[in-house]
Amino acid sequence: MLISIVIPVYNEEATIRNILEKVQAVSGPFEKEIIIIDDCSTDGTRKILEDINRSKNGEYKIIYYDRNQGKGAALKAGFAATKGDIVIIQDADLEYDPSEYPKLIQPILDDKADVVYGSRFKGEGPHRVLFFWHYVGNRILTTMSNVFTNLNLTDMETGYKVFRRDILSKIQLKEKRFGFEPEITAKVARLGCRVYEVGISYSGRTYLEGKKISWKDGIWTIWCIIKYSLFS
Repeated sequence: MLISIVIPVYNEEATIRNILEKVQAVSGPFEKEIIIIDDCSTDGTRKILEDINRSKNGEYKIIYYDRNQGKGAALKAGFAATKGDIVIIQDADLEYDPSEYPKLIQPILDDKADVVYGSRFKGEGPHRVLFFWHYVGNRILTTMSNVFTNLNLTDMETGYKVFRRDILSKIQLKEKRFGFEPEITAKVARLGCRVYEVGISYSGRTYLEGKKISWKDGIWTIWCIIKYSLFS
């Protein structure tokens, strides 16, 4: 079995080597392909990626954008390049731990799920304590999404989402930025997919450490929940 790991990257020179080492270290009854989309990083990320891939003899599939387009656009390009049976989204910022891949993919391997969300609000893994209002905002957005999709997710906004690749082939994505999360959730629900949640650990970071999402993305998420649940 082949697992495709799609990694959108933007200005992550401090973490990109580490996250790739962690992804490479994951073992299991599967092979891995690693697809990286550099969304026009303006720090040293691109140079690091070029050096790494040169040393690995082109082992990674790397897509370089000439202008910044957003996480959703990067993921759409990454999904199109996958060949695996299962596709995992992996952020490059070390907030999510690749060692948890085996438990994330297990419901799909057991033929119980088509899609798995890694929930930061379930399970017993360690969680860094940060940002009360982010927590409140996440719960509001997740609840609003559930109202429209009739799912009972605890963490719609999670960065860990796992799909059978044939499910992704049925979904046409439109959102270029963080609206990806409510869009994919609404479209997965509309397809009648079997959705599971698995509790994960979470090592969130501060804005000084590079966190990028803002309150403006929260407002856009509300619009996307309504738009993709009702109109498209």
